[in-house]
Amino acid sequence: MSTATTVQAGDFEVRISNPDRIYFPDLGLTKLDLVNYYLAVGDGIVRALRERPCMLHRFPSGLAGDKVHQKRVPNGAPPWLETVRVTFPRYNRHADELCVTKPADVIWAVQMSTVEFHPWNSRRADTEKPDEWRIDLDPMPDCSYDRVRQGAEVAHEVLDDLGIVGYPKTSGGRGLHIYVRIKPEWEFGEVRRAALAFAHEVERRAPDDVTTTWWRKDRDPAKLFVDYNQNARDHTIASAYSVRGVPAATVSTPIDWAEIPDADPRDFTIKTVPARFARLGDLHEKIDDTAFSLDTLLEWADRDGLELAPIGD
Repeated sequence: MSTATTVQAGDFEVRISNPDRIYFPDLGLTKLDLVNYYLAVGDGIVRALRERPCMLHRFPSGLAGDKVHQKRVPNGAPPWLETVRVTFPRYNRHADELCVTKPADVIWAVQMSTVEFHPWNSRRADTEKPDEWRIDLDPMPDCSYDRVRQGAEVAHEVLDDLGIVGYPKTSGGRGLHIYVRIKPEWEFGEVRRAALAFAHEVERRAPDDVTTTWWRKDRDPAKLFVDYNQNARDHTIASAYSVRGVPAATVSTPIDWAEIPDADPRDFTIKTVPARFARLGDLHEKIDDTAFSLDTLLEWADRDGLELAPIGD
């Protein structure tokens, strides 16, 4: 095993130790392969993470070893690495989390054995006011992917009726995510309540396919759950272009709405996404162009008397 190499990430050189360490044993992919993947999609991953507190899912020994969820940037980080401080009132603690502003920040994290990037849906300008609403289409164990596709189409219809542009991506697993830029005017609870109102409307239009039942034990295992709780404070999901820590090295990949009927999430991997990115560019490139209002959704929540379950339940 070679001891180290250096890669150029934008304006910075980043030292990569143990570049030949196997990270994905089933595919024979190394730490350096992971570095080269993130360099290839650099503009996309930086756009997805830019200025957001970011939790790192690290695999110090590759997928064959344990996963570490890391919030705090460790001592000894390079001086050019940026962080953002977030607080955890329940525990009276805080953490200085990675705050990506450039490709080198991403590559430093990979050097620190990060495979997955899980950003907040707010930015450091005001970490308590989200600017991203996340629609998580989460299939229950017996839910087919065709049903996920159908749910996405209904979600698209509701967004169109609201005059809102959503940007879909694969989850890297069996689900789909849709991201919407919103004005940073509402706190987490309000965004979550708006997301609940949206989920209820999707369920109303497709009651045989979709559920918003909160308790997992009470959900139909064949239905699609619209998980509004992914908008709660300090809840994170893998970003666009994040590799997932699974043997197939799938990637949470932006897709066009027109691709949803035929696209198979298993086809988007660390091996295939760089060529797709080179060919299509970042399909979320315009996501920051327009920020939308949640006023109508909050009116729906009031109209329907919707109340949130306690966080953590």
